[in-house]
Amino acid sequence: MSTVDLVMTIAHTLFASLWTGSILFFVGAVLPAAATGAVSIDMMSLVTNRLVWLTRISAIVFVATGGHLAGTAYTAGSLFGTPRGQLVVAMLVLWFVLTGLIEVSVKRFDRLAEREGIGSAVNGTRGLFVAAAAVAVLLLVDAGLLTANVV
Repeated sequence: MSTVDLVMTIAHTLFASLWTGSILFFVGAVLPAAATGAVSIDMMSLVTNRLVWLTRISAIVFVATGGHLAGTAYTAGSLFGTPRGQLVVAMLVLWFVLTGLIEVSVKRFDRLAEREGIGSAVNGTRGLFVAAAAVAVLLLVDAGLLTANVV
């Protein structure tokens, strides 16, 4: 593995860990706290804004690092024709889905919080955020399978 590939792999893994971990923490700790009224609407706005920005910055990093890694390790045939390549394609699809879920969830949360209050916002977006957490877990499982060279 070249130095560039190593740096790309490390950056990709660090951002993926930070992003998925942040989503799981938000869904598992912050959202339930907000539901009980322990988190103010201003604090939730700050947290959701940072979650969206982390998602957007991670997208840029993932395009650069993941694009480099896929471009140097796979051909079009091996991406679609091998189990390992299919895991990479699945990761790309899950990444798009998770990015979309976070964008939609946060926009809906902010809109509901502004109009109806934080409790209503939590209730109105919980399902979307839980779906995002499930996709984050699937991304981690996919990454684990790739890392462990299972296929």
